[in-house]
Amino acid sequence: MSTLRQALYGLALLGALVLLIWVQETRIDVAEGKTEQAQDAAKSARDDADRNLKTANALADTLKQERDAQSTLRGQQDQLRQSLAKRERTIEELKLENDELRDWATQLLPDAARRLRERPALTGAAAYRDWLSGRGAVPAAGDKPHQQR
Repeated sequence: MSTLRQALYGLALLGALVLLIWVQETRIDVAEGKTEQAQDAAKSARDDADRNLKTANALADTLKQERDAQSTLRGQQDQLRQSLAKRERTIEELKLENDELRDWATQLLPDAARRLRERPALTGAAAYRDWLSGRGAVPAAGDKPHQQR
């Protein structure tokens, strides 16, 4: 009986060893699967980070270009303001020097020219259409327009 008992103990020990090996193999397979998932997630995160970095760089470049364009426009605006001020000074100087020009500048504008200078505060196409429709008929050629400055 002792041989039978030893054989059974040997089989039990062998079964326990096989079970232990199977459990370890299963744990290793699960760990490898989790490792692959973690590596895939890390690669995806790196790809997202690279894409975000490229987008951020593109936005930074666009912002720099827009700021440069704004700076250029400010410079042009300053030049235009200076030119306008210079022209206005020239006109005032000419008015002081030239009696004919001064008399012309003091005359009232014709009605048609005055209407061209009218600019109502309009918001949208419908308001503009309504404003155009409500301006009245064009005066006949023989009518005398009233003078206004």
